[in-house]
Amino acid sequence: MANTIKTLKDGDITRKALSILHNKLVFCREINKQYDDRFARSGAKNGGELLIREPNEFTVRSGAIMDTQDVTESTQTLTVATQKGVDINFSSVELTLSLDDFADRILEPAMSRLAAEVDKTVIDGVYPTIYNCVYTTITTVPKLSDILLARARLNKGLAPTGNRKFMTEGLAANGIINDGKALFHASSEIEQQYKQGKLGTISGFDFFETETTPVHTCSTRATGAHWVNTSTSSTGFVSGTATITLFCSTTTSGTKAAFKAGDVFTIANVYAVNPETKGRYAHLQQFTVLTAATSKKAGTSFSVSPTPYTSGAKQNVDVASRSAKAVLVVSGAGSNGLASTAYVNSLAFHKDAFTMVTADLEMPSGVDFAAREVYDGISLRIVRKYDIVNDKFPCRIDVLFGYKTLRPGWATRVLSAQ
Repeated sequence: MANTIKTLKDGDITRKALSILHNKLVFCREINKQYDDRFARSGAKNGGELLIREPNEFTVRSGAIMDTQDVTESTQTLTVATQKGVDINFSSVELTLSLDDFADRILEPAMSRLAAEVDKTVIDGVYPTIYNCVYTTITTVPKLSDILLARARLNKGLAPTGNRKFMTEGLAANGIINDGKALFHASSEIEQQYKQGKLGTISGFDFFETETTPVHTCSTRATGAHWVNTSTSSTGFVSGTATITLFCSTTTSGTKAAFKAGDVFTIANVYAVNPETKGRYAHLQQFTVLTAATSKKAGTSFSVSPTPYTSGAKQNVDVASRSAKAVLVVSGAGSNGLASTAYVNSLAFHKDAFTMVTADLEMPSGVDFAAREVYDGISLRIVRKYDIVNDKFPCRIDVLFGYKTLRPGWATRVLSAQ
């Protein structure tokens, strides 16, 4: 009787690869994931755009007299423009392996590398958009007090209490475990910390570790006073416009002071407000630079988040007074540390603060096999074609995705020394 050799099928390989990729993702597994089924039949092209409707906001009337307001809906654009993949060769002999052996030898290392790259791409893309930034002692690893500060900042942003996450790296996790070891914990949490080094749930956050936790190096800005305007009637920004004009007071004309995307600052007398009641909070509103720019004595406009609104349904700042020199705190005791210094940016966030969207890629014809699978909001495509010259099966594994910070107020950076 002749031997029968079972060759792995395209669907077997694709489903197994997708399962491994899903399990290897860290940050992206903890955020809102969506699958765009518009492309389920035809396939997606790199650069497709999605419009995401933002929540409507309203003002509240006082008294009996009606004061109607128009409903003006706004949207955010999410571009599905990031394609990542792993390309591998395997022989006809390797295709005779069992699915588990094939997964261990080929798919496991390939998907681990792809997952790490997808995670890093999304993390590096979203963390500079987070304007909330807290710490107690910036020269040390995070402590329980830092976690509580982050918790308070999410509360003030009215983030829901469930589905809160805290992402950090190994050294920072060590500090948190050491700081909280004397506190009361459930026995199961203590066992995880003692035996496995896992933090579990602390102060309402589900903790997870990843070495792709971002490290932000502050810009080489000039150390000293900066201000947003020299006029007593201006704070350097126009309500509803996402730019702030910055003058550098410590440089001669033409000398530059660089700021980079992700730098965080505050403006004197510009306070954060409750998103619903619009009542002033005790802390100044923090802003993050969205695009790198340089300030000069003559002034430069910076693109920032959040867009400041001083009144109306979208009001997010309260200007206590219009200082002649509304100083930006950008160094030393500032929101984001010393110039030219690197800090670990652990992230405390609600799951819906960020989203990742994947779409089905085109299925090519004239190949050995092509397969697509979707699982938990992630679409993966595998294409294989036989190379007759080298007796190989070159194979490409691709994922097409986009990402966006939907609610930056539901996330907070927690700084610590590198």
